Amino acid sequence: MERWDVMNKFFNQTGTKITFGLNALMGRKKLNSNDSLMVGKWDPQNAHDFMKYTASKGYKIDSYELGNELCGSGVAARIEAEQYGKDMIVLKKLVQELYPNPNTQPKILGPAGFYDKQWFDTFLRVSGPNVVDGLTHHIYNLGAGVDPTLINKIQDPNFLDQIAEVYKDISSSIKMYGPWSRAWVGEAGGAYNSGGKDVSHAFVDGFWYLDQLGMTSAFNHKVFCRQALVGGNYGLLNTTTFIPNPDYYGALLWHRLMGKNVLFTSHKGSPYLRVYSHCSKKSAGISLLMINMSNSTTFEVSVVDETNLYNQEYTNLNQREEYHLTPKDGNILSDVLLLNGTPLKLTESFDIPAMNPQLVDSVSPIKVGPDSIVFATLKGFKAPACA
Repeated sequence: MERWDVMNKFFNQTGTKITFGLNALMGRKKLNSNDSLMVGKWDPQNAHDFMKYTASKGYKIDSYELGNELCGSGVAARIEAEQYGKDMIVLKKLVQELYPNPNTQPKILGPAGFYDKQWFDTFLRVSGPNVVDGLTHHIYNLGAGVDPTLINKIQDPNFLDQIAEVYKDISSSIKMYGPWSRAWVGEAGGAYNSGGKDVSHAFVDGFWYLDQLGMTSAFNHKVFCRQALVGGNYGLLNTTTFIPNPDYYGALLWHRLMGKNVLFTSHKGSPYLRVYSHCSKKSAGISLLMINMSNSTTFEVSVVDETNLYNQEYTNLNQREEYHLTPKDGNILSDVLLLNGTPLKLTESFDIPAMNPQLVDSVSPIKVGPDSIVFATLKGFKAPACA
């Protein structure tokens, strides 16, 4: 367990939240050599020993997840939903035994795979009330990383919209069979098999990634886990230098600006303009995310409260805070990101650079240039959900 001890020292130093994946195949065997179906009950002994050690050391675990891509038709192996649901009950009891304090008790997650309505519905029904805290599913809606049309998919709003049906169906499954559970995207890298060599680490990937953050939030997903921090072509950090790729900075701005309350947002313009809004995270008002996938059109965005509760168009005396993200030299395949025209580079001490907004007269519309991503904070905007 020496390596686990070293890792937890790192976790403590960085304030990392940990979800630990447990081997769900322990104790099972193949039904026959020609089938990927694994049968038998889960053997929790290995998990018990690991969790007992972890708890005894005081290591903080946010959640335990059972298995990986074993639901539905599975990937390389599969488990029937009814048995998986029963195994989750065993895991829940194990966690309750080893972490008796409900205030520090890790959450239970599963099944960590691709959504199959019938399978997921059965899984929730069998596991029963207050067992599965997070219903985790995986998203690789862009297809294979080697697909030569990958860059076109990322810039096609009609293609990106297709995944919304999965998010809608996940929400329906929870409402019908597991209202105690919360939807999580437990793994998403856009394109599978390590992503696209020239695409997944570049500016253009932010069109997919930030759009997914906005879309999943709108469908009441609580967590979105990006594949990966380091590794493959879709890592948030360069695999050689560990310098942040553009999506890292996009995720950082999302984390800093977008609050937990999600607002219904619509516009009457081009589908190539994507817009999402939340209550601001650290100030009264709202924060918006705007993604312009057009390479030739500048959009001017004015914000209006259509509920008319406050009968307002935003003309607050406060200056608006804007963060304009663009690629170096206008090349969407660049891995150098500009914030308000200035390249984002680590400091000499390898710290994240200051990411300050530009202040704009709140009376003027927000100008979202071609091939750009804009965050804006409107202090003082009185959205009813943010009151």
